[in-house]
Amino acid sequence: MQEEAFLLTLIRDLCASQRLAVLATHGDGQPYLSLMACAATADLKYIIFATLRSSRKYANLRAHDRVAMMVDNRVNREADFKQAVAVTILGQAAEVDSLEKDQLLKIYLHKHPYLEDFVNSLECAVLKLKVDRCLVVREFQKVREVKIPT
Repeated sequence: MQEEAFLLTLIRDLCASQRLAVLATHGDGQPYLSLMACAATADLKYIIFATLRSSRKYANLRAHDRVAMMVDNRVNREADFKQAVAVTILGQAAEVDSLEKDQLLKIYLHKHPYLEDFVNSLECAVLKLKVDRCLVVREFQKVREVKIPT
């Protein structure tokens, strides 16, 4: 239990400190990766992100809502092999509904205020990734699975 609490704190801190993540979607018979600005809710139940409705990732999400998102703290140095932490977040993505949009946008814009015009444009979809579980990799090959409490 102590390790799980440590890992939840590690995931929360990593999501708070990193502005970008890599989103993996699936479409046209192959995976597709996108660099995304994201923000996590305090309870880690949701990761919020945004994209244009005309984008390939949005079309992929509409067709296949199961996604993965990776957040990491690498600095592209040899030390990363021992010091970097990467978290793969697995879950289901959906466009936020009007009832929750204001609350989730507040979290997102607190972290990314420079994206306010983008997320408020009519072409932009604000999405949430409902987190099922996380895979935490640290110290090169130490891998642990963490379920997010419901």
